[in-house]
Amino acid sequence: MTDLSTVEEKVRAEVGARLFTVLAWVPERRTMRRVHTSHPEEYPVGGEKSVEITGGWLERCIVRQEPFFGPDLASVREVFADHELIDSLGCGAVINVPVVDGGETLGALAILDAEGAYDEASVEAAVKLAPLAVSALRELR
Repeated sequence: MTDLSTVEEKVRAEVGARLFTVLAWVPERRTMRRVHTSHPEEYPVGGEKSVEITGGWLERCIVRQEPFFGPDLASVREVFADHELIDSLGCGAVINVPVVDGGETLGALAILDAEGAYDEASVEAAVKLAPLAVSALRELR
């Protein structure tokens, strides 16, 4: 099993990240529960965030199992209610990648860095790393 710290290390090496969290999908409550974080003070493990306030994010990442790419602060503001905290950490770009196993969405990787830090190649690299989190998310269920 790959632990989530190893996933974070690989994401930092291959994609880059100022802020990295792993969120487990809790379907019965329609929330995402934080199970790993690079910033425990600002984003503590166990914290939950309702994804219903983020427009098409839930449909895109959880239902259609497609990555979300927000290349700039405007797109971060549009989707995330905590955009001020995100901005205060020097982050203005986000890649969210669903973690999927056997057709089931287990959660998502949240990868954030400075505005303009990511492009489509960054998204592709992140998508290739998402399966590394499957075993850890399965074990947490």
